[in-house]
Amino acid sequence: MNSPWRFFFVVEALLLLFAMWQILSNPPLLFLLIMGIICLVLVQRRERKSNFTNFLMVSGLIAIFVSLVNSPALWLMLIFAVLFIGLKGVELTGVDFTKHSFWRKKQMIIVETQEPKTNQPKRRKQQWIGNERIGSQVYEWDDINLDILTGDTIIDLGNTLLPKKENAVIVRKGFGRTRILVPAGVAIQLEHSTFIGNVIFEGEQTGLRNERVTIYSTDYSENNRRLKILTNTIVGDLEVIRV
Repeated sequence: MNSPWRFFFVVEALLLLFAMWQILSNPPLLFLLIMGIICLVLVQRRERKSNFTNFLMVSGLIAIFVSLVNSPALWLMLIFAVLFIGLKGVELTGVDFTKHSFWRKKQMIIVETQEPKTNQPKRRKQQWIGNERIGSQVYEWDDINLDILTGDTIIDLGNTLLPKKENAVIVRKGFGRTRILVPAGVAIQLEHSTFIGNVIFEGEQTGLRNERVTIYSTDYSENNRRLKILTNTIVGDLEVIRV
């Protein structure tokens, strides 16, 4: 048995013991549980079914249900089971439940070149949800730093000339897919972390489950024109595409 499942059964067993202690230490709940069990035993022993037998069965089930739902430990067992099995099922099957989610609205960011300006403080209001276009009618490359809550994001670097230095694209996102279009001839260093998602880099796909990955392009050591991509997402895929 794998260690995650062993951990799951141990936690569930401890919560079950805690639930039994809560019921045993609460006389009304204990009384309901005992009466419910007695009713079900009587139903099993009666050979002939009648309205009274059905009444005993329904009463017994209701008594047991009321005694169990009043135990907080039972609710903790259910919550832990749903979370663990749900996340483990996503990890085993690789199913992407966010494919048609509401946060997958299309968002395109196009960066162009801009005439050189003096170094002045910059201030820009960020849009967390919905479509956004950054870089209209600008002519100079500047490092990108984005914070996005939900939505698909496309960052197109094909309309700009990256300087011969280490440039940066930083994206922090909650939910959604991110696609970064990088011109040919630019070396790439990719550092990506996510809770659930896939990384597609130069045609190779890597599935991540609460992991961080660092990938370099083959020409990173020799090329002077470099791009460092730092991305963090909760749920969503990242794709780096050469253009």
